[in-house]
Amino acid sequence: MKYHSINSNLFIKNRKKFAESMKANSLAVFNSNDIYPISADSTMPFEQHRDIFYLSGVDQEESILVLFPDCPKETHREILFLKETNEHIAIWEGEKLTKEKAFATSGIKTVYWLQDMEKIMFEIMTQCDTVYINTNEHYRANVETETREDRFTKWLKHKYPAHSVAKSNPILQRLRSVKDQIEIDLIQRACNITEKGFKRILNFVKPNVWEFEIEAEFMHEFLRNRSKGFAYTPIVASGNNANVLHYIENNQQCKSGDLILMDVGAEYANYSSDMTRTIPVSGKFTERQKTVYNAVNRVKNEATKMLAPGTIWADYHVEVGKIMTSELIELGLIDKADVQNEDPNWPAYKKYFMHGTSHHMGLDTHDYGILTEPMQANMVFTVEPGIYIPEEGFGIRLEDDVVIQEKGEPFNLMRNIPIEADEIEDLMNS
Repeated sequence: MKYHSINSNLFIKNRKKFAESMKANSLAVFNSNDIYPISADSTMPFEQHRDIFYLSGVDQEESILVLFPDCPKETHREILFLKETNEHIAIWEGEKLTKEKAFATSGIKTVYWLQDMEKIMFEIMTQCDTVYINTNEHYRANVETETREDRFTKWLKHKYPAHSVAKSNPILQRLRSVKDQIEIDLIQRACNITEKGFKRILNFVKPNVWEFEIEAEFMHEFLRNRSKGFAYTPIVASGNNANVLHYIENNQQCKSGDLILMDVGAEYANYSSDMTRTIPVSGKFTERQKTVYNAVNRVKNEATKMLAPGTIWADYHVEVGKIMTSELIELGLIDKADVQNEDPNWPAYKKYFMHGTSHHMGLDTHDYGILTEPMQANMVFTVEPGIYIPEEGFGIRLEDDVVIQEKGEPFNLMRNIPIEADEIEDLMNS
């Protein structure tokens, strides 16, 4: 791994919190992701399943974590099954985790090789009543591929049909949404890498540069700072491309007078950052562009203040909509008649700001979190309002990542990334 080792206390605490939420005499199983094929002998780069990483720190394929807090045999209360390393694998792929390194990473003392899994599982399954399976219940999930976790669940339910089945996901949704300080520090590291990329871009952008060249500059800076790269598919959208919310082609030339909307973020140690900045290709906003830019920035600042313990996500978005409505009236994009006659299910402001303002962020860019439950301290949210005006040829979105505090305003993890219009212009022309 490119990243520095993570304090195993994080994973020990995470497992303890998960175990405390389990039913009596129950067992939970978590699998690594597959290495997904492309064609012939080509594969996609391995990305660890965030749940097994959250609970163990193991960042390796073909790994299984078992938690059985009430197991009569103390050594079987936490078990890792790992792919056995050997000389051949070490030569061709690099050495996999040894049992000693697995303990140092995870704090788990009992490590077996994968070949012993079925034998050990039979022993412990005869001692438990309930088995927790790990399904993907994220509100944005749309998975058509059968995962390694899915296949294991099928095998387990077929092999042991008399066991009660429970779900891990609701527990993980609550645990993962509230960050440990170690996690916040890792997300801060990802944000700091993103900051370096953005400042590099400010010195690079000029008329006629290509969107993919900007993407390449970000990737250069991310890789040289121990990131694997982008936390999600980057958006580098110049001119009217910014009005396509998930524009990812990044294949157009940036013209003088246009704006570039860049929704990019580095990952670090599997943790995400998520930034959006909008800058002028020529280094200077037009008067109209700056007026709209400042309106978006004001909405972002006011929305940020509302992220506090006890806030309900849906109510928050209603209030942000009111702020955006006022700004759009000031900009002459909508009028009071539009508001009076609006469809309550699609308010007038949605014509120019059609997406949500905030989502949980962490190990996944759209991270775990139950949106119907009140916000809590140490949750990490994005704040990302935008105004999109196709008829004027530009769209503006601004986005920071913030940590909700017990008292006071959220802590901005992107506080050092330039965002004020005048500062952007000064840096681009320095």
